Amino acid sequence: MATPAATHRVQTSLSASFQRFFDSEKSSALVLVACTALSLLLTNLSFGADYLALWQIPVAGMVVGHWINDALMAVFFLLIGLELERELYSGELSQLKNALLPLVAALGGIITPALLHFALNAGTPAQAGIGIPMATDIAFALGALALLGARVPASLKVFVVAFAVIDDLCAIVVIAVFYSTGLSMAYLAGALAVWLLLVAMNRLLRWMALLPYLLGGVLMWFLLLKSGIHATLAGVMLAFAIPYSAKEEDQESPSHRLEEFLHKPVAFIILPLFALANTAIPIGAHWMQELASGNSLGIMVGLLLGKPLGVTLICFLAVAAGLCSLPPDLGWRHIAGAGLLGGIGFTMSIFISNLAFAGAAPLIDASKIAVLLASTLAGVAGFFWLRATPRSPGQPSSLEA
Repeated sequence: MATPAATHRVQTSLSASFQRFFDSEKSSALVLVACTALSLLLTNLSFGADYLALWQIPVAGMVVGHWINDALMAVFFLLIGLELERELYSGELSQLKNALLPLVAALGGIITPALLHFALNAGTPAQAGIGIPMATDIAFALGALALLGARVPASLKVFVVAFAVIDDLCAIVVIAVFYSTGLSMAYLAGALAVWLLLVAMNRLLRWMALLPYLLGGVLMWFLLLKSGIHATLAGVMLAFAIPYSAKEEDQESPSHRLEEFLHKPVAFIILPLFALANTAIPIGAHWMQELASGNSLGIMVGLLLGKPLGVTLICFLAVAAGLCSLPPDLGWRHIAGAGLLGGIGFTMSIFISNLAFAGAAPLIDASKIAVLLASTLAGVAGFFWLRATPRSPGQPSSLEA
């Protein structure tokens, strides 16, 4: 029988902002599952060609699919940037001792999958897919945690959000560095000039009206689109130019107000549209054979094995070296479970697949199938692993009990 000390639970309080974010993300996960299933179904019915053509309809110089991936996803990245800003200024990442554990977890969860993919694809055209298994889908990871409810400690939710946000930030850097082509220095300089102007409006002039920042963000998006840098990066840059207040529930903070406003449109409009447009994958007769290709194996091994191995191993080494420590109510089983949930790539992995193999539709589709399969298996494995894990270290697991 566990002793009282062993069953003691250290409570971590979740802020109101974090709880709203958590609720929004877990609801979004259910919608994304439905949209993905619907898109796969429609694509592979007799009228699938018409459904695919829907995303290729030209509108104002770009097709519908590009408007979703280049414009609406910039709004998604804006929300990611605002969430990261909140974590850095007043959240889990605001103190170095708290930020180190999710930071090293994110690094391990990025480097290990990339190395595994590279080992299987070095020197081949599929090497460009090295960034695909790096990403973690926050919505699905939190959706799995939400299904577990009180079975997992609150600090695990905070840890998963923190390392997933850092993970996404690193994925954004990868997009900027490795998946940008045909750079135009004039347009890039213009975009940077707009960003510096917005930062000056915030830091020097303290303009608190939101509209000038949003208008500047639209201009910055257009200039980045023309520069060859992926235009979605404008969302992250804009997030860090908008004034932020570290006061909890400060309704006057433009950053706070915009983040609150964007949660539902991103969760229930933008990401579902992204799923509908980007999981329209024709399932050919030989799709299972394609899973044995170096690229597909690299993606699946990276997400299913590289993520939990990288997250758990580097966290263990960092704690053993005294660089950081585990929260009192977390054990190594929790960290391993978080690593498994980190293998849910979905949104970011699919997004990077489009960039890595632009113009090579068969390779893109094969990559997306590998991402969907690996993400599903990672989510199921993470859910049942954490379900069998005691809420506090020292308690017997449900399997042991």
